[in-house]
Amino acid sequence: MRLTSTAFVANGEIPSAHTCEGADQAPALAWEDPPDGTKSFALIVDDPDAPDPRAPKTTWVHWVVYNIPAGTQALAAGGRISAPAGEGINDWKRRGYGGPCPPIGRHRYFFKLYALDAALPDLGSPTKAVLEGAMEGHVLGRAELMGTYQKAR
Repeated sequence: MRLTSTAFVANGEIPSAHTCEGADQAPALAWEDPPDGTKSFALIVDDPDAPDPRAPKTTWVHWVVYNIPAGTQALAAGGRISAPAGEGINDWKRRGYGGPCPPIGRHRYFFKLYALDAALPDLGSPTKAVLEGAMEGHVLGRAELMGTYQKAR
């Protein structure tokens, strides 16, 4: 399975339009070659470099999405999610995408797509940890796309 974006290349800089310094919209994502038996996808976007890449203390969660239908091959820019997919709570304590907004230095942002052998039950608005627990034993494959960002101001 492979995950890509038209907004940035793997290991490249995420454009400011997808950050707190811009429109704070999710970048377009696309994937191909899911494993046989895939029934749904889940997506987690996080930053392991918070608050300072030279002394990270936490992994900051930017987006949690689950039950993306198996036939889906992309998410459009803006990150509009519709049923049956659901969104969880990010570390700003809200649903939806929260773009890069590092307080210091250049951070890495990992977009992790999971192919699952089942549609998950309604989890409401799960945290990353709750989603990871629900996915346990159901992951058929995983793809990852990493981008970086450092504030201009």
